[in-house]
Amino acid sequence: MDNYVTGGTIKKLREAKGITQLQLAERLGVTAKAVSKWETAKGLPDISLIEPLSSALGVSVMELMSGKTVINKNISSNLLLSKFYVCPVCGNVLYSTGEALISCCGITLPPLEAEEAEGEHSIVIENVEDEKFITVPHEMTKTHFISFIAYVTTDKIHFVKLYPEGNAEVRMQLRGRGYIYIYCNRHGLVRNRV
Repeated sequence: MDNYVTGGTIKKLREAKGITQLQLAERLGVTAKAVSKWETAKGLPDISLIEPLSSALGVSVMELMSGKTVINKNISSNLLLSKFYVCPVCGNVLYSTGEALISCCGITLPPLEAEEAEGEHSIVIENVEDEKFITVPHEMTKTHFISFIAYVTTDKIHFVKLYPEGNAEVRMQLRGRGYIYIYCNRHGLVRNRV
């Protein structure tokens, strides 16, 4: 199995929690020898123990499986630190307001890295009444399209999902400094500072 909990991860998390192998074993209903075998890579915990093991170590199952613990560094809740994710299997669009482990269709998704807007991915903003009319001069076919437009400031996210054969345009109220993000299904995430 490609993505399975490792002994090094178990040991690191157990020590960080300040518990002994015996204490962990008692919480899981196994022997201390079993925990020792896991930590020295001489055995693996049974799949039925993954959820109780993650609970005993104080992490999510995803953190246990990946070996990466997530510490929220977004203490002030600055939404400009938001991350976008797109599932390559189903096309689901997700976002988090900081560091996170995001999974969809059995795949751990990396956060998208934004490029600056230019060319066919340029973002045009026009005044229309008390709103802004945002357009992207991009084709919207079933194979090449803009999936969403989002406006992100320090305290709000306005997200609009777009669909193929529609128009890459939206009306929004832009209040405050931030970024407009678009996502092209072929070229990825693009942003423009506003």
